[in-house]
Amino acid sequence: MKKDFNDTFLRAARGESVTHTPVWYMRQAGRSQPEYRKIKEKYSLFEITHQPELCAYVTALPVNQYNVDAAILYKDIMSPLPAIGVDVEIQSGVGPVISNPIRSLADVKKLTDIHPEEQLPYIFDTIKLLTTEMLSVPLIGFAGAPFTVASYMIE
Repeated sequence: MKKDFNDTFLRAARGESVTHTPVWYMRQAGRSQPEYRKIKEKYSLFEITHQPELCAYVTALPVNQYNVDAAILYKDIMSPLPAIGVDVEIQSGVGPVISNPIRSLADVKKLTDIHPEEQLPYIFDTIKLLTTEMLSVPLIGFAGAPFTVASYMIE
């Protein structure tokens, strides 16, 4: 662990005594932050997540601005879908749009196996950058539940 590492979130998760209730910023990189809005004017969500330095910067924005107790990795639950052959675009004001939705068993059989280290290296690179160089708080990752992701793929 880094010197001056804020482990309040981890201690609370283990049920240990903490001086305050840990806080983290739920919107990953808040829409209320001018720096984030400026980045989003120039880059799409996937463009940000595919550039480890930029993604790490966006992930760390709320930590640096609000001094929260944990960071949430900036990404979307749809991030892994292109790696299995699903074309997805996150449209502003709409959300995820799948250009090749699953409509049949044949569509399911077209999906490919995922090899994260090969197909999603930018996620690993972002995590490494954040945990070794940028953050002094725990990093929270997340994934979409299978039913949720499948619902988007089918609609």
